[in-house]
Amino acid sequence: MRGGARDASAGYDGSFVPSVQGLRGIAALSVLMDHFYDMPKGGMYDILDPGFLPPLWPWLQSVINVGGHGVELFFMISGFLIPASLVRHGSLAKFFFDRILRIMPVFIILHLVLFSVGPLVGYKFFRGIDAGSYTGIFVANLFFLQDALGLPIAQQNAWTLTYEWAFYIWFALTFSALRIGGRLLAAPLVLLGLACLMHWPITAFFCIGMLFSAIGIRFSVPGRLGVAAGLICAVAMYASLVLFHPFIGLVPGALLFGMVLARGSGIGNLLNTPALQYVGKISYSLYLVHPFVLFPLQVAGLKLVATGIDRWILWVAFIGLGLVLSLIASAISYELIEVRLRRLIDGSLRGLFFRPIAGTEHPVSP
Repeated sequence: MRGGARDASAGYDGSFVPSVQGLRGIAALSVLMDHFYDMPKGGMYDILDPGFLPPLWPWLQSVINVGGHGVELFFMISGFLIPASLVRHGSLAKFFFDRILRIMPVFIILHLVLFSVGPLVGYKFFRGIDAGSYTGIFVANLFFLQDALGLPIAQQNAWTLTYEWAFYIWFALTFSALRIGGRLLAAPLVLLGLACLMHWPITAFFCIGMLFSAIGIRFSVPGRLGVAAGLICAVAMYASLVLFHPFIGLVPGALLFGMVLARGSGIGNLLNTPALQYVGKISYSLYLVHPFVLFPLQVAGLKLVATGIDRWILWVAFIGLGLVLSLIASAISYELIEVRLRRLIDGSLRGLFFRPIAGTEHPVSP
């Protein structure tokens, strides 16, 4: 994605696929929509109309509540992009250097902010925390080990980065094993991957992306029919994830992604609109930053509802302010951290680890 770099929505042949970037924007907005529904509850889930969430029609609650499954869209996109990225880098060291440069700057800055401000405002698990627990949770979350160690997750959305890193490592090792020792050496890693799919079914959505990265098949459905077909597949995927099983959602998910990748498809053209392209460009920052923006609005809403202010007014204000402020904060984060800070780190460190080739630039890869 980004600023002077090869874009994170590059296709399997290295070409830019605008519709993938637009889909990334949809994924981030989808998760944001879910938090517009979840955070006003104030952590109360066993009572009717909790916090400052107004009474909503059941169908509307269901529609909003599925937004969290935007993470499966992110997994499909990663599965599509990472194989090409690894091949393009030509070395595991360079691949992981750019993965770290892509993921960690925004994450670490937010991590430090959270662990600095969290104890001061009594955020979640910071209330009454002792020094030993603080240190353990800090380190575990920094290295994405909180789930494995049974510790609280710090950043609200960072749990998916654990899956992302696991996929990067697994795919890189499997790809290398296949090249070095063939199928026999890669077989144990493939079996490990299958075991992970069975234990964590949502990780199967990485496989959709890998499939389309390996084959040239696309589903081109143009015009309004293509838009309708894409939306139907998206609804079917989200519904399957909620009502049935993630594996059932793979079928409409694959059909959707095949249409997104097809040139001239109706749903692809819709995703190419300038607004979605920009949201897709800042989507990583939007995904991680928006909980930090929404938290003070959540606190304010919970206090104001206790004074008798109408819940509908508070909820609409929460959504409106939350959306605008999240987009502004994410745009700032993108420009200052994802572009400028990454460029600075890249220029300072790449030469220390990799010998430059004369006449060749080393852009920050996705």
